[in-house]
Amino acid sequence: MEELRRLFRSAADHAADYRRSLPERPVGLPTDHEAVAEAFAGPLPAAPTPAERVLADLLAAAESGLVASAGPRYFGFVVGGALPAATAADMLAVGWDQNAFNAVLSPAAVAAEAAAGGWLKELLGIPPSASAGFVTGGQAANTAGLAAARHQVLADAGWDVERRGLLGAPPIRVVAGTERHGTIDRSLRLLGLGLDVVEPVPAGPNGAIDLGALRDVLRAGAPGPTIVCLQAGNVNTGACDALREAGELVHRHGGWVHVDGAFGLWAAASPATRHLVDGLELADSWACDGHKWLNLPYDTAFAFCARPEAHAAAMSYTAAYLVGSGGAPVGADLTAESSRRARGFAVWAGLRELGRDGVAALVDRCCALARRFAEGLTAAGFEVVNDVVLNQVLVGFGDDARTERVVAAVQADGTCWMGGTTWRGRRLMRISVSNATTTGADVDRSVAAITRLAA
Repeated sequence: MEELRRLFRSAADHAADYRRSLPERPVGLPTDHEAVAEAFAGPLPAAPTPAERVLADLLAAAESGLVASAGPRYFGFVVGGALPAATAADMLAVGWDQNAFNAVLSPAAVAAEAAAGGWLKELLGIPPSASAGFVTGGQAANTAGLAAARHQVLADAGWDVERRGLLGAPPIRVVAGTERHGTIDRSLRLLGLGLDVVEPVPAGPNGAIDLGALRDVLRAGAPGPTIVCLQAGNVNTGACDALREAGELVHRHGGWVHVDGAFGLWAAASPATRHLVDGLELADSWACDGHKWLNLPYDTAFAFCARPEAHAAAMSYTAAYLVGSGGAPVGADLTAESSRRARGFAVWAGLRELGRDGVAALVDRCCALARRFAEGLTAAGFEVVNDVVLNQVLVGFGDDARTERVVAAVQADGTCWMGGTTWRGRRLMRISVSNATTTGADVDRSVAAITRLAA
């Protein structure tokens, strides 16, 4: 046991040293990918290797391939850095080695999910009666929500999709904005609905769905099972669909409303931005990430459903050997996984660390820093092409080729990291501000680096 203690302490010390280095660590310098792969490669040893040696070899092999995405000047992919308490809780979860399938396997893991799920619904304005499945990411959350939708709209049409499948089932209409996230399409493929069922709705000037066009699409289609995918937080612009007006419209047509709110749903947690997602409580299902704006460890997201019975019917299963299954839906009953990480501990800890006011302050601070980015880059003579309503900023540097060169130069420089995107036919730099440790000084330093490199 003393060897185990030394091993765990060594790992924790290295993790803490790495976190301490992030404020000044180069964010994303070019990496020799072949060298990193070679460091991990080689034949599998025939004999056992002492754990201390394994840890040392892992540290040496990984060092040159780590990206400082948890640091304060990483502005790509809408990701945050895991909060201290959440990180420590996740380390404990690994040490405890709990399986969160159900309360028989881990009463503590299921209880943590139940408590944290209640807090999340309170923060986001989701009805307290909704179910909350703790999943791996926005992809899994969208898939769970759309699986529940598929179950319910077909059940309403007299079809048991879990028993009979989709062959011969009534056709399902899926209505979604043209600027929906790619995970919606992937979920439709995984659920056997395919992409041909999508009836696209154009977006307005800043990327939110066009309500008039949505009304026209719903009127034009044949009545029948209908799922409408709305969005809180356009992945490029941060724009949110008019959830109240759209939700009421969809329900008048008898449809199911699913909201993809991977990061934008967190606007509900702040009084300053809550109006952007007004009406979200009218939806039937919601997808939301924890490892984005909430700054929780990866492998953390949430699938909420206003109809828990539909959620469980779509996702759960029972078997004689699964002791404790078949009761009120918990744990694996609400996800596509059986053996599951106990990710609820980190969620519980992160929410406790921030509190209601801390979550609101995190949202407000990131939005203010996004505006600071926009103001600084505009003052430097560059073009901000979107209305900065949340934490997303799109910047053009002239023609597409020049913008690509600036993005590549910024990524190679190491001061900060931003990705490129294509929006409305233009190549643009996409800046996502979602890290809890980012400061105004980090933004100013990044603006200065971008300006220097663009010149």
